[in-house]
Amino acid sequence: QVQLVESGGGLVQAGGSLRLSCAASGIIFRFSDMDWYRQAPGKQRELVAGISSSGRTNYADSVKGRFTISRTNAKNTVYLQMSSLKPEDTAIYYCYTERRREGYWGQGTQVTVSS
Repeated sequence: QVQLVESGGGLVQAGGSLRLSCAASGIIFRFSDMDWYRQAPGKQRELVAGISSSGRTNYADSVKGRFTISRTNAKNTVYLQMSSLKPEDTAIYYCYTERRREGYWGQGTQVTVSS
C-alpha cells in the first residue's frame, strides 16, 4: 500500500521560508521519481517541482530560483525548500509519485503566505 504523508505547511509572511516534507512508504523510494504539486483556490493543480530517482530536478518557471526540491533516500523522504515566498504561493501542496504506472497523492499540506 502506497502512502505519502506531507508535513511542514503553515502560515508565513511574504518573503519568509518554509520546508515541506513528504514521507513515502509502500514504494522502492530510491527508484521512484517524486513530484510536488500545488492547488490554489479556484485553480487547477499544477506541477511545482520534480526530482528523478537519479536526482535530476525540474521546476515551474514561477518558482525557479526560490524553491529547491531534494530527497534523502535513506529516509524515504522528499523535501521542498521554499524561500522568498509570495502571497501567490498560497495553496495546498501535494506530494505525488507513481508505481506500476498508477499515480498516488498525499493528503496535502496547506501553505498560506500573508502580504
